[in-house]
Amino acid sequence: MKYDVIIIGAGPGGIFSAYELTKLRPDLKIAVFELGRPLEKRKCPINGDTVKNCIGCKVCSIMSGFGGAGAFSDGKYNITNDFGGNLHEHIGKKQALELMKYVDSINVEYGGQNTKLYTTEGTALRKICMQNKLNLLDVQVRHLGTDINYIVLENLYALLKDKVEFHFETPVKSIKKAYNGYTVVTDKGDFDSEKLIVSVGRSGSSWMEKICKELGIETKSNRVDIGVRVELPSEIFSHITDELYEGKIVYRTEKFEDEVRTFCMNPHGIVVNENTNGIKTVNGHSFEDPSKKTKNTNFALLVSKHFSEPFKDGNEYAESIARLSNMLGGGVIVQRFGDLMHGRRSTPSRIEECTVTPTLSATPGDLSLVLPKRILDGIIEMIYALDKVAPGTANDDTLLYGVEVKFYNMEVDVDNNLETKLPGLYVIGDGSGVTHSLSHASSSGVYVARQIANNNL
Repeated sequence: MKYDVIIIGAGPGGIFSAYELTKLRPDLKIAVFELGRPLEKRKCPINGDTVKNCIGCKVCSIMSGFGGAGAFSDGKYNITNDFGGNLHEHIGKKQALELMKYVDSINVEYGGQNTKLYTTEGTALRKICMQNKLNLLDVQVRHLGTDINYIVLENLYALLKDKVEFHFETPVKSIKKAYNGYTVVTDKGDFDSEKLIVSVGRSGSSWMEKICKELGIETKSNRVDIGVRVELPSEIFSHITDELYEGKIVYRTEKFEDEVRTFCMNPHGIVVNENTNGIKTVNGHSFEDPSKKTKNTNFALLVSKHFSEPFKDGNEYAESIARLSNMLGGGVIVQRFGDLMHGRRSTPSRIEECTVTPTLSATPGDLSLVLPKRILDGIIEMIYALDKVAPGTANDDTLLYGVEVKFYNMEVDVDNNLETKLPGLYVIGDGSGVTHSLSHASSSGVYVARQIANNNL
């Protein structure tokens, strides 16, 4: 079959590419190929009753399908160039911010109209952080919540399904250069298009690297983030989350001068499992619906590592750590901070006696047997630093889940149009290594769609 544009991946980059193309060029024939299922069929078998832990589905419904890995996230869209990727290095800071605000307006229009836009502007917390060797990053953040985020995606799919041909549960095996375009090879047949947009997200990192090698597209190593998810009583961080919803706080360790940062803060949220290429890791969600809120707040503490010579594959390094956690705990491990500091593993009885009730069923264990000393030392330093601005963070009953890993794709060599050296082949979103967030990935999709629409395809 022949299309004008094929989009590989129905995550935020692919969705917003399709949205903008159908808006600007309704005459184009567009197809989207997605490894996972439609949104309404994305069901994780974990129900907390008969199935309490990840069972290793062949295709993880949390990570793949319409909406991508962000579909069941807490739906935070950060409007900033300070983190979330380096899209601004390709298209300029002003245009990047304008695109993020445009994406925000679409989210508001399609279901997020009653959600709040938080900002760090004028906050007194910045001074308190600086006084304690912490750096609070500038940001505006729209928090949709997992529930409203789902509604927005439902509405966008309802808008697109009659304008775009969706091919779900159709993994792309390879991409071939063809006359006047590209051929996408699947088990269900071959499909041709003049323009091709690849937006496979972080979970498609191995696939993306393989495709780049086959097509001769250069890549360079990217960073990897490794750490834990912290869960504690919501009151401890309420002065931060009530005002900012999420505080993006960075700390440089005294011992190694490594950067440790908070990530994905979920007030009154839950801790959840993720399955990336068969590796079980941890993440967090939160909700706008008051009935779904918990008494806990959770957030990640991540240490960023870059590798160059002789070892270059940060993702492989992080996967090996996650596999070790899976081997020792059968999945995600949970440990009390007090047990960690006393050099002992947590046990089921210690977790049961804990004043913090876990929101995820994880295996009590010892994270010091999993995380490298340098990374663990950085996390411990950060917890004590946060304890100065949020007293109680370093309480013995604070829970640490491990491991949390953020895989970043090898950064694909693209120009300022996000186009590879092969004309008409664009790589966007987190799969490109250029973006690392919902807002940046969505914005890259809009940007490329406009390039294609304005070039009179």
